[in-house]
Amino acid sequence: MSTQNEAKTVAQQMAAAGSFDHTKYRSYPALTLKDRTWPDKVLTKAPTMCSVDLRDGNQALVKPMSVEQKVKMFKLLVKLGFKEIEIGFPSAAQPEYDFARRLIDENLIPDDVTIQVLTQAREHLIEKTFESMKGVKRAIIHVYNSTSTVQREQTFGMSEQQIADIAVQGAKWVQEYAEKNPESEWAFEYSPESFTGTEVDYAIEVCNKVIDVWQPKNGRHVIINLPATVEMSTPNVFADQIEYMCRGLHQREHIAVSLHTHNDRGCGVAATELGLMAGGDRVEGALFGNGERTGNMDLVTLAMNFYSQGIDPTLDFSNVQEMIDVYQECTDLPVHPRHPWVGELVYTAFSGSHQDAIRKSLQFHNDNQLPHWEVAYLPINPADLGRDYEAVVRINSQSGKGGVAHVLERDYGIELPKWMHGHVSKVVQKAAEQAGTEIRSVQIKELFDAHFSAIPDGWHLYGYDLTSSSQQTEATFRIEAAEPLELKGTGQGALEALADALGKHYKVVIKVTQFDEHALQQGTDADAIASLCITVDGVESVAVSINEDTTTANLQALLSAVGRVSAQLNI
Repeated sequence: MSTQNEAKTVAQQMAAAGSFDHTKYRSYPALTLKDRTWPDKVLTKAPTMCSVDLRDGNQALVKPMSVEQKVKMFKLLVKLGFKEIEIGFPSAAQPEYDFARRLIDENLIPDDVTIQVLTQAREHLIEKTFESMKGVKRAIIHVYNSTSTVQREQTFGMSEQQIADIAVQGAKWVQEYAEKNPESEWAFEYSPESFTGTEVDYAIEVCNKVIDVWQPKNGRHVIINLPATVEMSTPNVFADQIEYMCRGLHQREHIAVSLHTHNDRGCGVAATELGLMAGGDRVEGALFGNGERTGNMDLVTLAMNFYSQGIDPTLDFSNVQEMIDVYQECTDLPVHPRHPWVGELVYTAFSGSHQDAIRKSLQFHNDNQLPHWEVAYLPINPADLGRDYEAVVRINSQSGKGGVAHVLERDYGIELPKWMHGHVSKVVQKAAEQAGTEIRSVQIKELFDAHFSAIPDGWHLYGYDLTSSSQQTEATFRIEAAEPLELKGTGQGALEALADALGKHYKVVIKVTQFDEHALQQGTDADAIASLCITVDGVESVAVSINEDTTTANLQALLSAVGRVSAQLNI
């Protein structure tokens, strides 16, 4: 039977037995570490962050990046502030080699940035790797071999001693080729691949043998990278493993312990944070969690987690849209709208109660000039990432009164009295229900104008004369009706006089039930906005008018409100 047929038969047998049966799995063995100290640690400083977008992230793409795309991504990573960037696996493929050479030959690597290259612990690959680095000012040579139980037994058929010998020999070759190329500054990194599938004491043994070859106490910068190549446990178990490793590694004070978590269980960021509490100094990850299977640890989320706690993440995401655009162009992958911190919808509230809380909290924050950001439902200020506030409160059929009022105030400077919120919201909600989708800011303004602000045909005030005494106001009003009208009325003020004049002319009873007026801006030339609710023979009507003259605004609001129900009442 051919190897292909054998594999097919095995796959068929596995599929036949692959019913949804949890008993074929077993729990990951927890490490006994009763004197663990990491739960009491508090993170106060961000670790060194190394991007592996151009290697681990790139090898996970359906269509790997071209050299041009890799250059563009590299420039983005530099702009974001990464000081260590793994650029690829130059001994594995010609495009990877060519990209490495282009960065070096065209002097695209800033002086404060160190590139990192990956190689297996095989001499011809290590030799090719150093060849690709000719002329580099400084680089990290990252060598690895798999140490896990499954790989030893099922993939390689090797003993623990044989696997350890591969790691030691690889370390020696890296050191030998570095000595042959003394014009560059070399740092060494070793990864026991599939660390989380390796017995922890054996992992310590292998790593210590590599450390003993490299002797970091003599000045060589050495990184021991501990990859959760497959995330197999809860984050606290990973943290125990890291603390145990840090206790057992030789020359611990002279090496950097690096964490490289994957996201098979969806806990890559959490495992990294606990691993840092447990003693990790450095992390490797990718933008937006790009990587094989369910992805690498998400550097954006990790960095923003630090930022939200008042800790400098050492990375600058102030123009998050540029980062997203370049990432999507180079990887052909989307960024989920609910991605933590930077997704399109993560600062957006559709819920009415959330919108109201955000509106009030922002106002309170501004009025009181609080020293720290404390706004309901917004863990950070979206503006820090280049997000505008239009995205914070968006309106659909689930939205409430406060949200609609917030949009009008935020985008158009129209501050409505609280009693009017429900009237406007009702109109907007009906439109949202009919549309079955979000109602944009400009649509909300159009609905507000049509239902409340626009002057009905034939109901425009184009003049008035007032004569006031201590007792009452006598007034004459000129109104643009089917034919121009001149009406007279009396009352406690101009508004009451107009209601009296209209009531006598049309033989109706007009009552003002709610009224508000205020300036839209500061200063003597600010426009005034008048909002009122009336009943005309018991029929309710609401209107708004904006005018530079306060009295005109009040009178026009009343006229507009009567005009809106005139057809209904046949007046």
